[in-house]
Amino acid sequence: MFENLTEKFDRAFKTLKGEGQITEINVAETMKEVRRALLDADVNFKIAKEFTDTVKQKALGQDVLTAVKPGQLMVKITKDELTNLMGGTSVELNLDGKPAVILIAGLQGSGKTTFSGKLALFLKNKRQKNPLLVACDVYRPAAIDQLKVLGEQVGVAVYTEEGNKNPVSIAENAIKYAKANNHNVVIVDTAGRLAVDEEMMNEIDRVHKSIKPQETLFVVDSMTGQDAVNTAKAFNDRLNFDGVVLTKLDGDTRGGAALSIRSVVNKPIKFIGIGEKLEALDIFHPDRMADRILGMGDVVSLVERAQEQFDEEKARQLQKKIAKNTFDFNDFLDQIGQIKKMGNVKDLMGMIPGMGKALKDVEIGDDAFKQVEAIIGSMTPLERENPSLINGSRRKRIADGSGSTIQDVNRLLKQFEESRKMMRMFSNKGAMKNMMRNMPGSRG
Repeated sequence: MFENLTEKFDRAFKTLKGEGQITEINVAETMKEVRRALLDADVNFKIAKEFTDTVKQKALGQDVLTAVKPGQLMVKITKDELTNLMGGTSVELNLDGKPAVILIAGLQGSGKTTFSGKLALFLKNKRQKNPLLVACDVYRPAAIDQLKVLGEQVGVAVYTEEGNKNPVSIAENAIKYAKANNHNVVIVDTAGRLAVDEEMMNEIDRVHKSIKPQETLFVVDSMTGQDAVNTAKAFNDRLNFDGVVLTKLDGDTRGGAALSIRSVVNKPIKFIGIGEKLEALDIFHPDRMADRILGMGDVVSLVERAQEQFDEEKARQLQKKIAKNTFDFNDFLDQIGQIKKMGNVKDLMGMIPGMGKALKDVEIGDDAFKQVEAIIGSMTPLERENPSLINGSRRKRIADGSGSTIQDVNRLLKQFEESRKMMRMFSNKGAMKNMMRNMPGSRG
């Protein structure tokens, strides 16, 4: 995510490394590089210029604080301004209505229908709501079928009216249905076009005026950069929407839409789509995104994702198994499953400070665990529970069965054993104390 921008920002701040104080000359040089980085990211020229002028103004005349290098101070000022540029703070959905009605708008291909499914799952699991999905795209038959499939996948009811070509009456009837069937949120998926046109605008305007939604969300493909911003402006002028949803952010290496859209439409980015999985939807936090752009990682989001997959009862059982040294390949496989649910592996690694830069040219696909899973899958239930049974002939059979080499199997067994030892040590407080006591420089 935003790899190109992060790299260019890093290069820009190198100008200040080793300088004793911030001067007009070295600031101007750095800001020139920052402005170039923003323009390369497809940020509007006016926004890029205003941003760098503000940072420059705040930086000049500031004394370097004790133990703070000029580069660090500049990064701090830039981070604060990036956060402001993207909206400052996260903004929650308004769910006050009975039911709360959310209207989804955007161009064809922006990811509206998929986002509607993701939002339904988010509201169901994280806000304990009972949502209803409504199919109001009456032009694209596949859209109705797609919404039905998504509804089935997330366990949410879908309201359709086959043969009805009037989206206004469908939406009105859906709200009546929601009230009668205890649905407290209604998500209305509308039709899109390939480009902004009067017909589409009139139609969505009629739906908007008829159902008076608590939230109107504009969905836009972040990878279209400046085009996304221009489209958002056209929709906002007509609909006066409440917030923006940026989809396909995981594939966006530039970041122009995320950085520009708030300034142009003066509406918050509320959600970001970060992958194809239905769980891959995050609330947008400007401060955390600024951290990631500047290569500082995003530990808070990483911890939150981990907590979402955290099962207290399972964790207690696992701790007991680790203490007794009975942690086996079934548990190992379960842990891999939990990591995969958290999202794209490279994206997760990028949330650890410094790792994004280290992994810049490293390809880590969604199938990163494929070989490990295949090797464990080729073990018998007895071998999974008792890895010590795996002798030479068993290793050959496992390698053949998983399409791997004996070296691959040996490597996994070694890693597993080392992980097991490490986990046992960390679970044993006495062993940890002894280890700390024996460390160089420690006093008994």
